[in-house]
Amino acid sequence: MTTQQQTQQLSRHSPPFAGRYRAAVSLVLVALCPFIVLSTASLFITQQVSTDLHASAFGVLLAGGLSNAGYAFGAVAAADLFQRLPTWRLYVWIEAGFALGSLLVALAPDIGLFTVGRVLQGLATGMLLVVALPPLLTRHGASHVPLSAAFVNLGLFGMVTIGPIIGGIVAASGTWRLMFAVAAVLGVAGTLLGVLAFERGVPTAPAMRFDWSGIPLALAATVLPFFGVSWLVRGGFGSPIFFVPVAVGLLALLLLLIQQYRKDRPLMPLKLIAHTLPVTGITTAMVTGASVTALVDLAVVYLLQVEHVSPVRTGTILAAQVVGVAVAAVLFKSVLRTRWLPVLALGGLGMTAIGGAILLGIGLGQGIFLVAVSGLFLGFGAGAGVAPGLFMAGLSVPSNRLGPTFALVELLRSEAAFLIAPVVAELVTLFRMPTDGIRVSALILVLLCVVSGALILGVLLLGGARPHAPDIESWLAGDHPAYSSPRLANAIRREA
Repeated sequence: MTTQQQTQQLSRHSPPFAGRYRAAVSLVLVALCPFIVLSTASLFITQQVSTDLHASAFGVLLAGGLSNAGYAFGAVAAADLFQRLPTWRLYVWIEAGFALGSLLVALAPDIGLFTVGRVLQGLATGMLLVVALPPLLTRHGASHVPLSAAFVNLGLFGMVTIGPIIGGIVAASGTWRLMFAVAAVLGVAGTLLGVLAFERGVPTAPAMRFDWSGIPLALAATVLPFFGVSWLVRGGFGSPIFFVPVAVGLLALLLLLIQQYRKDRPLMPLKLIAHTLPVTGITTAMVTGASVTALVDLAVVYLLQVEHVSPVRTGTILAAQVVGVAVAAVLFKSVLRTRWLPVLALGGLGMTAIGGAILLGIGLGQGIFLVAVSGLFLGFGAGAGVAPGLFMAGLSVPSNRLGPTFALVELLRSEAAFLIAPVVAELVTLFRMPTDGIRVSALILVLLCVVSGALILGVLLLGGARPHAPDIESWLAGDHPAYSSPRLANAIRREA
């Protein structure tokens, strides 16, 4: 049976809500939001989980670290699977896996089952990002792309900002098992929604073989570094169990990128992305995401350990981030089809630097007020810097390569965000006064944003990338990128 005949047969058995835009939006939000909320809410429940499961703080933090590793690896694994298997079946089974993982966490009698459940949650969500997100952006026409992008922005980064609010309430009430039980219910709802609404289709490359070289490298590149940084709370920076896994894991990541660039049929289209606009977009997303995550962690440490604010009030103070993300999402929707998207992304990086600079004033008076103001800038920075950077990469490749592109972007972004934050948090413990450690760490992150912004601007100028609007209509056809992105250092090459 030909691919066209298979498609026609599947279309005759389409589920009742397939092709409906609202159903597609719901699929993505239900798939991605629960884990993203849990990733920041979990900051507040470490002590409770440790006490209830008779485990060490290291054990709970390791579960979170491996869960984040599962998220990063899951995106890469899905980039392989979705080319060979029907995406609707993948969605249903993966969403069911998330529900199972959440249930295991909610019922966990010990840290072992808790860790297994957390890893399943992360693995499933990383895979769902690649399986569920591209259809929302590519199957509903050019007019819906900006609105879909805004929903993605709110779903991914708005939920990050809501996490501290939920975490504070859960910590105050001691209902962490209920929180994960709700996540399990949402997973079941997502599974049913997938059966009723996910459009049927055939795999794009059913004869493609499993990538026996890329997948193991991706596994090493995620598990080893995330284990190493989790060990920081037990062994410190001088422990070989910290720096050896991190070094080996980062080497595996480098080898993975080189391999993907050189392969004729790569798992992730690195050669297509190695151009001016996608490189600047990915770098902006990496630096902004890592800096926002680390700065919010510093703010939580300051409020809980220095100001001794209750968890509920801590979440309320950090709720200013929600306003910033909402404003950024509106701007993102407005500029997506204009030439100003790279400007918005760089502006998000700049706002993140301002948010970090505001934290330098804590300890000098009005610290709680400064944290709230900083949260407003950090929320805007996350919404304006990360999602636009991700879309700069996605619009620079043909739409039929969007899933593997998102896999690569999320792998790199997750590595940066979830590695830098624990290192920065451990740096605070080296100081006798926590406030001094927070200010020094915030200063390092501000300098990272400023220096990275200057380098990114330099890459844009050396590439000769002139601002232009993306051609969304041609992009949706599947054969051409929306952006005409010059090669790296194209201006210098042209002169030579």
